[in-house]
Amino acid sequence: MPESFFIVSKEYLELAVDEIVTLVKMYDRFSKINVISNLIIIQTKTPWEKIARRATFVKTSGQLIRKMSNVFFDEKNYALLFGAKSFMCKAINLSQKHIDISEIERSLGSMVTTFCNAKVSLENPDMVIYLIFTDEENFFGFSTRFEASRRPKKPTKFHHELDWKLTRAMINLARLNDDETVCDPFCGTGSTLLEAESMGIRSIGIDFDKKMCEISKKNLRFNGFDAQVFNQNYDYMLQIKDKFDGIVTDLPYGTASKVSEPPQKLISNFVSKIPKQAKFAIMCKKGLDKDIKLKPTKKYEIYRHKSLTRVILVK
Repeated sequence: MPESFFIVSKEYLELAVDEIVTLVKMYDRFSKINVISNLIIIQTKTPWEKIARRATFVKTSGQLIRKMSNVFFDEKNYALLFGAKSFMCKAINLSQKHIDISEIERSLGSMVTTFCNAKVSLENPDMVIYLIFTDEENFFGFSTRFEASRRPKKPTKFHHELDWKLTRAMINLARLNDDETVCDPFCGTGSTLLEAESMGIRSIGIDFDKKMCEISKKNLRFNGFDAQVFNQNYDYMLQIKDKFDGIVTDLPYGTASKVSEPPQKLISNFVSKIPKQAKFAIMCKKGLDKDIKLKPTKKYEIYRHKSLTRVILVK
């Protein structure tokens, strides 16, 4: 079975690793996963490009050819370069050892040009050849050029809106598949809706504030999306529960938020009304989740500054 690799950002390491694992298991429950720090190695029938297009915190990804005990690139591996007009060699050191990256990349590039007609290109090559070093073992792999997901644009923003990376990661952690629909009962300016639609996932928005609903609709239209947005209280989700498969939302907090209830009461009431069959990933201010009747399968803390830490709850 093919092996893929993903090197993720260490910014939110646990969340980034879990996002990849969730996507892989969603597409192929029989996949095998090995995590070495921020390197994730997957044995799966799912193409690495499919996972990379959805994942948020992936810095580098591709397909592994083989493990290696020393730096080498033998003749039978040159076949992968057939058809490639340009290539680049990239050594990545995830170990504690000192490694001369520049020398390794130069030497490998010279070897490759000796055996094939591909030319070295440092800008947008047809193929990138990787040598990945870890404290446990070293790996050899490659990636071909592929088109990443188009980032939606937001002509109208709001200073308290959810960060797009965390929005996207929450959609993935909620295990929402390509043919499913997500609902955001506090959609605000439409961050969740925009990210979901750009990933090929249908979306529905609800918001208590009519002005926010209009901004969401405007942002959706600007990107060519036609998701429904309802100017209703969050409990309207119970009336349309058959129209969505999961909930992804950032619960309002603070005096700047226009909501129908105080934050602590709101989160308690909201959680009690989540449809039982719905998958979800919800974010709230740390402390507000303390007394709610909810047993998440995963919980992540997102530090913002000394007076604010957010919590993501996933089930």
